[in-house]
Amino acid sequence: MTDTSSKKAGPQQTGKTQGLEDTMSRQGTAARVVQGLVDKAEALNLKYAPNGNPPVYPTDEFPWAREVEAEWRLIRAELDKILVRKGDLPAFHEISSEVRSISSDQNWKTFFLCGYGIKSEEAIRQCPETWRILQKIPGLKSAMFSIFEPGKHLPPHRGPYNGVLRFHLGLIVPDQPEKIGIRIADDTRHWREGEALIFDDAYEHEAWNHSDLVRVVLFVDFEKPLRFPASVTNKAVLNLAVFTPFIREGYKAHKAWEKMFYGEGRKHR
Repeated sequence: MTDTSSKKAGPQQTGKTQGLEDTMSRQGTAARVVQGLVDKAEALNLKYAPNGNPPVYPTDEFPWAREVEAEWRLIRAELDKILVRKGDLPAFHEISSEVRSISSDQNWKTFFLCGYGIKSEEAIRQCPETWRILQKIPGLKSAMFSIFEPGKHLPPHRGPYNGVLRFHLGLIVPDQPEKIGIRIADDTRHWREGEALIFDDAYEHEAWNHSDLVRVVLFVDFEKPLRFPASVTNKAVLNLAVFTPFIREGYKAHKAWEKMFYGEGRKHR
């Protein structure tokens, strides 16, 4: 009896193993094809960028940035209401698995509004003015509040793709520039409340809050301005992002967190 079951189990296990290897091989091939397309798109992005490819951009190259700055206090007022429950906000790495390589503690928290085709309707209801103001940003791809607790330091890292630029708007920034800042390539900057900072996160960068107070910025990714044909290929690459595992996993993690956060919030009303 034992010998017979052992003989039957052998081929089945081999078939499962072979099937898993075949699947992994196909996934590996697909990943290499996608990476090849991304590499070609990145080369086009560098070649067809009308504003060049500096690590940090002058704010006035983006007229909408001044419009957002002008309404920053409305965003700050909505942020203040969110921060009443700061302890319940998720750490960034709990929502986005790709962040785990640079942050795994509770000192970088986030409040997510949208990202690469996915929106948080609950968050938008909480922050209607912020959402209205965000519509001023052409090619908006993601938006959230980025919260650095005291002592937080993100080590040097790079973004995965050069087809977006990053916009930071200072919302809560202690006046301690010697302790709070961000380095992009060789350029070190300091946030200020109500002021924008626009940079290319494809360059190596690191950020820190060595003060004993909280720092918060509005954190946005938007499509990098490009000429044809890069403008077309870049849109295609960015539109595919919603199908990547880390975006889909992040969406599931965020929905689970929302269920807890907003459910608890309703209990306290």
